[in-house]
Amino acid sequence: MISNVSAAAAPYVTAPQAASARAAEPERSENRRTEPNDASPRTEERPSARTQTDQSAEELRLIRQMASTDRQVRAHEAAHMAAAGGLAQGGPSLETQQGPDGRNYAVAGEVSIDVSPGRTPEETIRKAEQVRRAALAPADPSAQDYRVAAQAAQMMAEAQRELAAIQRDAANGADGASNALSRAINAYAETEPESSPALNLFA
Repeated sequence: MISNVSAAAAPYVTAPQAASARAAEPERSENRRTEPNDASPRTEERPSARTQTDQSAEELRLIRQMASTDRQVRAHEAAHMAAAGGLAQGGPSLETQQGPDGRNYAVAGEVSIDVSPGRTPEETIRKAEQVRRAALAPADPSAQDYRVAAQAAQMMAEAQRELAAIQRDAANGADGASNALSRAINAYAETEPESSPALNLFA
């Protein structure tokens, strides 16, 4: 391929000048070989001491935060357990997360409580009241705790209505029986006795 770039005429060189030029070429070539290679691999930079210190401080802060959450979760569930008494179904169930130090810290928990009605309205009322106390026992009840407390309050109200109905029916039944007995006695007293046949006894 022919280029359209023009070349300047080469200057005329005498024999001694050519010899001198050839003698100088190896030296220039040697100089080129001793030039540093920019493509040589560089040493990898290590993290500075300040970067390591910042990372350690961040890990310590996270560990303190997770330890604080762990204490709060355990205290929360312990309050539920203490107030629930025999209604608690097993111990608390804890959800844990591993911290930077390799330890497992509690981040959430729950306690299962029996909320079934009792055998009588009176038993149901006592049970519902205990469930409500257990749900609201922690210093910081959760949304689920408030829902359980509301469910216990509803169960208590229904048991109280049932107990009132039983007592009302019993009272009505006693009054009805008493009134019927009074009417029967009065009717008997107003009836005139009939003459009975005489019986003669002989010796």
